[in-house]
Amino acid sequence: MPRRFHSDDELLAPAPFTKRLMAVVYDGLISVAVLLVTAWAYTIVSGYLIGWEAYESMAEKGSIESDPALTFVLFLVLYLFFGYFWTRNGQTLGMQVWRIRIQNLNGLAVSWTQALRRYVAAAAIMFIALLGAYTLNAATLFITIPAIVALFYPINGLSLTDRASGSIVASLPKEQKPKAQNRA
Repeated sequence: MPRRFHSDDELLAPAPFTKRLMAVVYDGLISVAVLLVTAWAYTIVSGYLIGWEAYESMAEKGSIESDPALTFVLFLVLYLFFGYFWTRNGQTLGMQVWRIRIQNLNGLAVSWTQALRRYVAAAAIMFIALLGAYTLNAATLFITIPAIVALFYPINGLSLTDRASGSIVASLPKEQKPKAQNRA
């Protein structure tokens, strides 16, 4: 049963572009750390399975520069990282700092399938943007800039990843502190 964040009749405002972007920057830094640890663990396991001398020889020859298995593992680990936070409480660490949350319109947590659709849509857009930035000429700027804008900038409150996953990124209200009661 998905977690309910709020009642059906309570509607939260869509998160503004700046909050989304700052949460992405924050989560991007955490993602780099997760990917570094994963790559380190993958290298340790690969070296153990292949044998350290053979692995070192392969590294010196340059035959492990593009490892599709490592790419798949990194993609999967990053999906599991984001999917865990999105399905558990709707917030990654960066989203907690910026007080935004991914949820369904009715206030329920997103499913693992929705998290996968959101993640794949974001990965596809980032791939297009990075491909355009890598080639960096006038023609690819017409692809790169709209791709980045489509990823983060909400139109009518929904970004491209929101539409792909059938969820929204909502701004959370500030918590009300209880008023101090006068004791006479």
